[in-house]
Amino acid sequence: MAPSVLQNGGFILGLIGAAALIAATAMNKWSVKDRQGDVVTSVYTYKGLWQDCETASSGFTECRPLYGLLGFSGAFQAVRALMIVGVVLGVLGAVISVFSLTCLTMNSMAESTKGKMSLTAGIMFIIAGVCGIAGASIYASQIVASFRMSTYNNYNGGMGGGMGGGMGGGMGGMGGGMGGIYTFGPALFVAWIGGGVLFIGGILKSLAFREMTRTKTDLSDRHSEGGKKEQNYV
Repeated sequence: MAPSVLQNGGFILGLIGAAALIAATAMNKWSVKDRQGDVVTSVYTYKGLWQDCETASSGFTECRPLYGLLGFSGAFQAVRALMIVGVVLGVLGAVISVFSLTCLTMNSMAESTKGKMSLTAGIMFIIAGVCGIAGASIYASQIVASFRMSTYNNYNGGMGGGMGGGMGGGMGGMGGGMGGIYTFGPALFVAWIGGGVLFIGGILKSLAFREMTRTKTDLSDRHSEGGKKEQNYV
């Protein structure tokens, strides 16, 4: 496959993935309250990495910011850090990808330099994708653990209610002050998809570097063979 096709495809996928990670990081719906079995659903509760929000049936929304570093579990802070690192690397990779495109000629930049920049952008995309997938997976695992504990407590008549509350509160935005059972929010799926798209884009950029290196080697071999033939004729 032509290096330009791989580069352009990786660049487009990288842009889409980076935008998805930015959107997922900013979204407040990482976990939403499970309203199954509720007779009255006048309040819709959902939680994100930076805010806990409640939306009343009237449409009024109130959010409580999650400031500071203390008071939150290590898993919650790890999710925040992974998403921020993923966003930063995704954006930097997209910027580098612009300058590494073969269709752009900037100050007669050598093909080898563009190839190295393409590989650098590809590695950044891959790491950013892994960070996004890992962050969403850690958050999802905490939701599953809290969901199982809450379900177990409901079936056992409040036995170990303190354990359930502690586990929910440990994730910072998942249980602090708002009771109930929570399930996956749309932000999780956006983060998973964005991470996967970034990972694929990074692979394409890395393959483009290999193709560019191979093409350069083939051209060098042809030139050397042509020079030998000319010498033989002389």
